[in-house]
Amino acid sequence: MNRDAAKRRLQTEPFDICIIGAGASGAGAALDATLRGYRVALIDRGDFSGETSSRSTKLIHGGVRYLEQAIKKLDLAQLKQVRHGLAERRTVIRNAPHLAHPLGLLTPVFSRFEGLYISFGLALYDFFARDSTFPKGRWLSRKEALSVMPTLTPRMHSAVQYYDGQLNDARYALALAQSAAEAGAAVANYMALTAFSHDANGRIERATLTDQLTDESLTIQATLFLNCTGPYADAIRLLANPALESRIRPSKGVHMVLPRSVLNSDSAMLIPKTPDGRVVFAIPFGDQVFVGTTDNDYRDLNAEPVLEPAEIDYLLETLAPYVAQVPKRTDVKAGFGGIRPLIVSSRADTKTLLRDHEVEHDERSGLLSLLGGKWTTYRLMAQDAIDQAGDQLGRPAPCTTDTHYLVGGENYRFDDWKQLHQQYNLPDDVCQHLMRTYGTRAVQVAALTRNDDTLRDRLLDQQPYIRAEVIYQVQHEMAMTLRDVLARRWRLELADWQLTAQAAAAVADLLAVSLNWTSAQRDSHLADYLSLLTSFQKQAGMKTETRSFA
Repeated sequence: MNRDAAKRRLQTEPFDICIIGAGASGAGAALDATLRGYRVALIDRGDFSGETSSRSTKLIHGGVRYLEQAIKKLDLAQLKQVRHGLAERRTVIRNAPHLAHPLGLLTPVFSRFEGLYISFGLALYDFFARDSTFPKGRWLSRKEALSVMPTLTPRMHSAVQYYDGQLNDARYALALAQSAAEAGAAVANYMALTAFSHDANGRIERATLTDQLTDESLTIQATLFLNCTGPYADAIRLLANPALESRIRPSKGVHMVLPRSVLNSDSAMLIPKTPDGRVVFAIPFGDQVFVGTTDNDYRDLNAEPVLEPAEIDYLLETLAPYVAQVPKRTDVKAGFGGIRPLIVSSRADTKTLLRDHEVEHDERSGLLSLLGGKWTTYRLMAQDAIDQAGDQLGRPAPCTTDTHYLVGGENYRFDDWKQLHQQYNLPDDVCQHLMRTYGTRAVQVAALTRNDDTLRDRLLDQQPYIRAEVIYQVQHEMAMTLRDVLARRWRLELADWQLTAQAAAAVADLLAVSLNWTSAQRDSHLADYLSLLTSFQKQAGMKTETRSFA
C-alpha cells in the first residue's frame, strides 16, 4: 500500500463506492466490493482499525451468553445471532490462518449441578455450530482441569471446556485493507471526511477530505458513500442528513493486562457469573493475559476510553474466586478500552442491547450506514452492505469473500518458520513471530536483513521484534506513526506500557528515516507518544516511571 499514490487516486478517479471507516466492517466491505468489480475507495480519519476494531477481546465466537439468553427468553433474534457467529468462526480462521486459530476455554464450576447446567448449554453450542474443525466441548474433572490450567482455584468442583476462536484483531483488519488494495481499491489512512456536497435533490455526490498528517484538503467523487464508522456512525449520518435521529448507543468495554503466569496455560477462562450479570474472559495473548470486559454507557466520543482504577478493582474481584493466587494491582502491566457500537432499541441497558447489525439507507441523502455488529460476523455485515450497494448502483454481483485468502494467508504453514531460519539465520523466536504476524509475507520482512545487517537487531532484549519490521511496515503496511507500529502492527502497547516506552525511541529513529522526518519532528512524535503512555498509567492509578519513558 502506498499512501501518496492512493491520495492521487482519491482526487482524480470517480468511484462507485467510497467507504468511510477502515475497521473490521469497513475494511471487510472494501474487500468485498472490490472483488465484485466495483471501483472502491477506503478512507479512515485515523489508522486502520485505530479505534474499536483493535480493542476487542480478540475472540471469534457465536456468543455463549447470547445462546443462554436466547433459550431462557425464547428469543429467536439472539439465536440467529449465535448461529451466524458460529458459522463464521471457521471462515475467519480459514481465510487468515496466521492471524486466527481455535482457542480452548475453561469454565470452572463449584457444584455438580452447575457443571451439568453449563455442559448442557455448551452441548447445544456445539450442536448449533456443526463444525468439525473445532474440538467438541467436554466436562473435566478437577484433576483434568488443573492439568490444563494449573492456577485454577482448588476449591472448584470441576470445569467445563469448550472451543471458540482467537484473532489478532488489528492485524486482521489491516490484512483486509491490504487485500482490498491489492485487488484494486484506493486505500488511505489518516484521511478524515469533513463535509458532504449534495446535488439539487439533496443526494450526496462528493465529499471533502482532510489529510490529518498534512492538513491538505481534497475532494472525492463517488456514486455511493458507505458509513462504516462504528460508534461514530451518527456523526457521519447527521453530516449527510441533519434530520436523522441518533441510532448508536456507545458502550465502553475495558481490559486489564496481567502476566501470563496468572493462567499458565494456552487455554482461556470464561467467568460465567459476575454480580451485575456479565461474563468476563481471561485470555492468553502472547506473553500476557487480557482480562475483560466491562460494559458501561459511554458519552464522550472525543475521549479515548481508558482503564480506570475502579475497573481494575472490578476485574480483579471478578477473577479472584477462580484462581488460587489472586493478582494484585501492581501486577497490572497495561490496559485498553474500546467502544461498542450498540444499536438503539427499547431495551433497558447496554448489556441486553443487540449487537447484531443493520444496513440503513437514507433515501434523502443516499447514504448507506452499516450499524452495530461484532468482529466474528464482520464478513456477513460487509456482504449485506455491499449487496445493498450493488442494488443501489443497479449492478448487483455475488459475494466471494467466504473463500478469499487474505494477504499472508494462502499456502500458510506455521512450520515454514524453520525454512526462514535456515535461509536468513534469524533466531527461532524471531522467525516464529514473523510467521504469526505476516504469514507468507514473513519472507519479505526477513529479506530486508540481507542488504542491511543492522535490521536483524532486536528492538528489545528477550522480545522477537526486529528493526526490519518497522521498515516493512512503512513500505507495505502504511505505518505512519509510532502508535501505528507499537499498538497495531505490533500489539506491544496493549500488552506492556513499560516495554513499549523502552522501544519507542528506536522505533522513532527508524520511522524518521523511512518517513523523512526532521530531527525536530522525530523528537516531537516521541515526546507526544511517551506522554500518552504516561497518561494511561496515571489514569489507571498505576505508578509511573517517567525516567524510562524519557
